[in-house]
Amino acid sequence: MKEKKTKAISSTDEFDLRMSQLKKGKYILRLYISGASSRSALAIENLKKICEEYLQGRYELEVIDLFQHPVLAKDEQIIAAPTLIKKLPLPFRRIIGDMSDKDKVLIGLDLVKVKEM
Repeated sequence: MKEKKTKAISSTDEFDLRMSQLKKGKYILRLYISGASSRSALAIENLKKICEEYLQGRYELEVIDLFQHPVLAKDEQIIAAPTLIKKLPLPFRRIIGDMSDKDKVLIGLDLVKVKEM
């Protein structure tokens, strides 16, 4: 009789898997902006429209102003603003810009698949 080989996973991988299962279907998003600039306002507006259209009731959005919390830029390795970080569901993603390219945002959030050419 042949034995099945099982793949050992690290505790970090197991934690990530359990967290994604716990929050299955819920999106945890953080939008890093730089003050009250027009680009920041546009990013917030565009992202809220996308979330309400595609994730209504299934998302948590935190907007963080890097002028008020500059240490977070270093902690999250933010090099440009606005930057959207998708924490959950996995995989982790970063999207940079004012979120005006809806297709790019939807692909980044894994809400639509990339069309094969």
